[in-house]
Amino acid sequence: MNCSKDQHFSQGTLTPFGKIEMNPSSGILNYGQGLFEGLKAHRTANGRILLFRPEQNAMRMKVGAKRMCMQAPTVEKFVHAVKQTVHSNKRWVPTPGKGAMYIRPLLIGSGPVLGVAPASEYTFITYASPVGNYHKGVLNLIVEEKFSRAIPGGTGGVKAVTNYAIIYKPIAEAKAKEFTDVLFLNGEKYVEEVSTTNIFLVKGNEILTPPTSGTILPGIT
Repeated sequence: MNCSKDQHFSQGTLTPFGKIEMNPSSGILNYGQGLFEGLKAHRTANGRILLFRPEQNAMRMKVGAKRMCMQAPTVEKFVHAVKQTVHSNKRWVPTPGKGAMYIRPLLIGSGPVLGVAPASEYTFITYASPVGNYHKGVLNLIVEEKFSRAIPGGTGGVKAVTNYAIIYKPIAEAKAKEFTDVLFLNGEKYVEEVSTTNIFLVKGNEILTPPTSGTILPGIT
């Protein structure tokens, strides 16, 4: 579905998965004006397919869109698109214990913009793929002391596409040392976030988790 600046999103349509045409001067290609979400559909033992709080993903996208000066679909349109995508691909949802269907809602600045400014048009796309378990076995984390994942005042608190390419290098270096993932600090000495997930620590009878104060993406699951 598409939306011009300061307008409402159109009704979306289901189309086969494939390539999309993109203007070379689009906001997403030139300035990284984009957001995405990630959620899963699980099949139960009796064959039902369940989603977990998709409206929370929709609301998180709306918060991110405000930060990135983008138009966002309503919660209702977001959830409808997710449900339609899952329903149309329900045969690909794995059986219990074999994984899940991963759904990727994607919001991009698709309109042309040569100067540094918000795009004139936005496109919302939802696609899906069956996946296995993301982490297998025990996580072996390395504390990253050289690279930062986010900074105060930046976009670490929203799911901006630009947040992810910057962690490729520390992840690659960690895996070369046979670690499974990276534990990022807040630029000083305090634990903040793993590259792919939030983190909490157990100390005695206490559960400790870093505050979501703008540099950490608020979790849903």
